Amino acid sequence: MRIFGTAAVTALLAAAIAGLPGGHAVAAPGTGVVESVEPPAAPAVLPGSVGAQRMLYTTTTVGGAPTVASAVVYFPAGTPPAGGWPVIAWAHGTVGLGDSCAYSVAGPGAVERDWAYLGTWLEQGYAIVAADYAGLGTPGEHPYLNGMVEARNVVDAVRAASGHYSALSNKWVVVGQSQGGGAAVTTARYATEFGGPELDYRGAVATGVPAYIENTLALMGPGVPPVKLGAHTTGYALYLLNGLRTTYPELDIESLLTDSGRYWLERARTECLSPFGDELVAHGVVIGDLFTRPLADIPDLRGLLTRYLGLPESGYDRPLFLGQGLLDTDVITPETLRFAAVLGANRQPVTLKVYPTDHDGAVNDSLPDSVPFVRDLFA
Repeated sequence: MRIFGTAAVTALLAAAIAGLPGGHAVAAPGTGVVESVEPPAAPAVLPGSVGAQRMLYTTTTVGGAPTVASAVVYFPAGTPPAGGWPVIAWAHGTVGLGDSCAYSVAGPGAVERDWAYLGTWLEQGYAIVAADYAGLGTPGEHPYLNGMVEARNVVDAVRAASGHYSALSNKWVVVGQSQGGGAAVTTARYATEFGGPELDYRGAVATGVPAYIENTLALMGPGVPPVKLGAHTTGYALYLLNGLRTTYPELDIESLLTDSGRYWLERARTECLSPFGDELVAHGVVIGDLFTRPLADIPDLRGLLTRYLGLPESGYDRPLFLGQGLLDTDVITPETLRFAAVLGANRQPVTLKVYPTDHDGAVNDSLPDSVPFVRDLFA
């Protein structure tokens, strides 16, 4: 058994006490400032938008460290209303970890689904600010599913865009799917605090939310699971391990892995989800075969994973809409429903709607409910 050094344990404890491991640090001065703008790559231009721009803006990453992230801003056609276009902050789902996978570079992973979805919001008269998250399309590692980092990135993207473009209002909501559903939920909890008096946060919509993923990740180790998973699920697991080592580099995650495990972990750093999933299937990769020791050997694993992956169960100050497909196997649907129940029991302002569809289907199937929900937030 490997003994974790005193320095590593001390760093973990200090981070836990300070609440910093997922990025709880107070934002560095100067965040939410546009550094440059340019036209986005053609695959990232939302059909029907006018004058789309890719912007680089200042934000933070793990531990509150300053960084620069990218986002795309989409404007509706026509003349902005008095006060500017209200803003939808779009938190996208998993695309991969490599810079070439970034939303502002390659566009959405599910093109037809996302363009239909975002196009609906555009037609409703909302501008859209789509953040890439730290480390996607810009230097540095992307701490996958680190909700606090993603929340900082989303809020700073809205602050940067609304401060830079006079056509945008400071009134906004966050909308997200899958990885972005988790990001939207964490953003919803901290949006008022992170945005400050400059922004007027109204609420959130999240579909396909990956709730209590920390409980599953904690079980990983030799022989777990004993069967092949779906291509995306295996890819998600490797992205999660990368997110864990990016958030807590002192853990030396590689020391728990076989040579094959280290190879696939490194491959995950630069691969986009769909082609990576195809390659994992072609090679018959089973997550349990990639470990020499269980993740549970890490001290305070449950606490670390909860601070890295856990979704807030209280403290929401604006309405939150959760949409979930009952046939969704990309997230653990019973856990997502449990999360909604916990929020309800905690008297949080949550609305849950379920749909007889899968992970992708819930995105657009939720629109008849989420469009009026958001409209009421701006009333």
